[in-house]
Amino acid sequence: MANTTLTPPAGGKITVSGGKLTVPNNPIIPFIRGDGTGADIWAASERVFDAAVQKAYGKDRKISWFEVFAGETAKNKFDNWLPDETVEAFKEYLVGIKGPLTTPIGGGIRSLNVALRQMLDLYVCLRPVQYFTGVPSPVKHPEKVDMIIFRENTEDIYAGIEYAGGSPESQKVLDFLQQNFPKDFAKIRFGTKDAIAGYMKIASPDHDASHIPVQVGIGIKPVSNVGTIRLVKSAVEYALKHKRKSVTLVHKGNIMKFTEGAFRDWGYSASERIFGDKVYTWAKWERTKKEKGEVAANDEQKAALKNGAVLIKDAIADITLQQVLTRPEDFDVIATLNLNGDYLSDALAAQVGGIGIAPGGNINYVTGHAIFEATHGTAPKYANLDRVNPGSVVLSGEMMLRYLGWEEAADLIIKGLNGAIASKRVTYDFARQMEGATEIKCSEFGQNMIDHM
Repeated sequence: MANTTLTPPAGGKITVSGGKLTVPNNPIIPFIRGDGTGADIWAASERVFDAAVQKAYGKDRKISWFEVFAGETAKNKFDNWLPDETVEAFKEYLVGIKGPLTTPIGGGIRSLNVALRQMLDLYVCLRPVQYFTGVPSPVKHPEKVDMIIFRENTEDIYAGIEYAGGSPESQKVLDFLQQNFPKDFAKIRFGTKDAIAGYMKIASPDHDASHIPVQVGIGIKPVSNVGTIRLVKSAVEYALKHKRKSVTLVHKGNIMKFTEGAFRDWGYSASERIFGDKVYTWAKWERTKKEKGEVAANDEQKAALKNGAVLIKDAIADITLQQVLTRPEDFDVIATLNLNGDYLSDALAAQVGGIGIAPGGNINYVTGHAIFEATHGTAPKYANLDRVNPGSVVLSGEMMLRYLGWEEAADLIIKGLNGAIASKRVTYDFARQMEGATEIKCSEFGQNMIDHM
């Protein structure tokens, strides 16, 4: 790695072959502390990780932590929000972890998190959602929520193909549509001066509309068959490996037929082609119903599921947001596009106690690259107060250890967190909502997890 600023510690490199990781006993893991509360959270979390690894493997295994920089800390230190050395470290050492980052305001990088995902082609945003007994929740039965979300991470409107209203770029797109697709251009309500003047004549006849410019913001939503296939393949492989019952393709295909609707259709087609009789799809059910009737289709589905097939089904996004509240037990693994996944994962996190303990992983299962991360913001008003909940980073580290194949250490983290919550000695976000709880510091909550391993 061409790096004159950052020096990696002694340790081994994680490698990948055929999509499978080879992990040395002392892997070098790049990490970013994060901005705002990141320093407090990371300090507590690193101690939890090291304790879990030591307890599970003694002196046989140890993580060699390699600090790299991004966000406000990097801007202050190197005058660069995302130094090349940081990106190169994640590229070279494959697996890393990060705390929350400040997104620059104004020009430059739109989002550091999105930039890292796109630079490393981390096409899966993996968001497990599970309930820990005793965590305050706004719903009656949070224990019924046990889902894994596979959110497509590189396409959809997050691709960042967007042009400001009134800009030359936006006008070029409008001109192109007007010249080549006039029927579609007509659907852009106020794409011409005449359209604006016509509306103002009705809405406000006493006002001159000549000064009102044409300003139409344009965003492009790319959704590809390959992008869909690799995401759905990862979700189905996870369901088969972990004995999950179903994968739900969540989409808004009833409105966006050639993007979100195509995501559903490509997902069904890929599932049948790649996995054969290991899955049963609703698309197959529809074909059988058409050919032989509904009874035959129902019998066929029952037989397939009885033989251990994973059910591949779909749900409209807005209905899904309702049903995860009313019927959470109907959802197991979810595969969805970028924006839907953003909404859904945060809504589900609220059901099990909030985004403060929601972990996330960004993964490319082909190259092996992965960055695990806190999913919450930087909360700068709590910076350096040793007060916030480190659970999001801790559970992201648990995901990372599982990804490395260090299952025993990951299990100890889950055991430690369950015990810490049950002890009711918790950080302020839990303590204020738990009856009989004692509020403790971020660092103390980390130690409490260690004590309960």
